[in-house]
Amino acid sequence: MTEALRAARVTGPGQVEVVSLPLPEPGPGQIRVRLDGCGVCASNLGPWAGPDWMTFPTEPGGLGHEAWGVVDALGEGVEGFRVGEPVAILGQHGYASHDLVEAGQAVPLPPELEGVPFPGEAFGCVMNIFRRSRIEARQVVAVIGVGFLGAALTRLAAAAGATVVAISRRDSSLSLARAMGAAHAIPMHDHWTIVEEVRRLTDGRMCDVVIEAVGKEWPLNLAGDIVAEGGRLVIAGYHQDGPRTLNIGGWNWRGLDIVNAHERDPQVNLRGLREAVAAVAEGRLDPAPLVTHRYPLERLDEALDATRDKPEGFVKAWVAPG
Repeated sequence: MTEALRAARVTGPGQVEVVSLPLPEPGPGQIRVRLDGCGVCASNLGPWAGPDWMTFPTEPGGLGHEAWGVVDALGEGVEGFRVGEPVAILGQHGYASHDLVEAGQAVPLPPELEGVPFPGEAFGCVMNIFRRSRIEARQVVAVIGVGFLGAALTRLAAAAGATVVAISRRDSSLSLARAMGAAHAIPMHDHWTIVEEVRRLTDGRMCDVVIEAVGKEWPLNLAGDIVAEGGRLVIAGYHQDGPRTLNIGGWNWRGLDIVNAHERDPQVNLRGLREAVAAVAEGRLDPAPLVTHRYPLERLDEALDATRDKPEGFVKAWVAPG
């Protein structure tokens, strides 16, 4: 029997179905990847809620962009890959059993990642944000929001020799931050209590770098209030749910550098993915504590709900087609 493509598609707000389709063949310059899994990204939550601009159903496998697996077919002219080689890909149809991508959008995975869930695109984002943050040894760095991005960035910043102040709502997130190397962990409950605690911890200087990794208005304003004069505010959160009211006057007066750390250049994203693979192979990043909840493809709806609601101990969900 010919193998089929199994793919999830979102058919309406909060609704998912899994369909079987003919297995696509790679075209010139493409590879087909038999997927082992795909990470669930918080950016999926907007389309999942069914806003006015969303069109249903999604393409088979659509919304999934953090996939990894094994090459199982090569298109004409493809060099540098072999069938059976593990790869992470920058594709757009990862909620499926297979995906087709241009060969230039795949990165081989080392033996250290065999059998390890590795949402490569998400780890690539971490590396791109870290590069844009320009963190150095002996700096004080605050990370607001210790989900997947915040936890990974805490680990990298601490490894770079920075003193990390982690700020997050959940006790489990603060515990994770400490495990990732944070020197201080502050519950994210009251704005001015946090500001005063940061002031105390820094002897009044505040933070050289603050990374906002929540994507909401209050944490972004909080971030601006704890950056030192002439410091750097890095926006890593995904702000796509409406306008923001921000204290631009205060940011302007204190001479802050504002960095929007999102990337849209495919080559920059590819570089981030390669750097992420190297960071894991070298032991600077460990996916194990960051990719925590596995769901079968048929339960993509539960994975999306968990990404929104974040149960205790949750960092990132991934779906497996098998």
